[in-house]
This record gives sequence, C-alpha cells and structure tokens, in this order.
Amino acid sequence: MFKNKNPDGTLNLCGKNVARLRMTMRPKVSQNDLAGLLQLAGLDLEKNAVQRIESGQRFVTDIELKKLAKVLSVSTDELLN
Repeated sequence: MFKNKNPDGTLNLCGKNVARLRMTMRPKVSQNDLAGLLQLAGLDLEKNAVQRIESGQRFVTDIELKKLAKVLSVSTDELLN
C-alpha cells in the first residue's frame, strides 16, 4: 500500500519553507495575516489551514502552491526545496 507521506511523516514538502519565509517577512506577518493575503490573492484559506500547512499536517494542492509562492514572492521551486 502506498503512503503519501514524507519520511519524516509530514504531508507536504513546502510547509517548513512557508513558515520560514513568513517569519522573515517585514513587517511581521502572522499566520492569520498570511491567510488574509492569500484570500486577497484569490485563495480561500483560513489561519488554521496555514498552521496545518506549516506543520506538515495538510496536503498542498498545486493551485495553493502557486498562490503561496506568489504571496511570499518566491518561485514554487524555492518552496519545494
């Protein structure tokens, strides 16, 4: 049986990078603020979804990955590496 998990048990590749990039944004951006920025970009996510993405407890779709990259001003490759 296949399992869609990383060796460390997380469900996505980008969560740690999303958290790192969010915390380096100036002025400071909270998870709730990031959810608001994503909503302005056309992606309906709430603070809890951002928290679950960052902690690796939630899958990230390709559409979400593109919006996250746009809002965080990075490439999708940078989020995945």
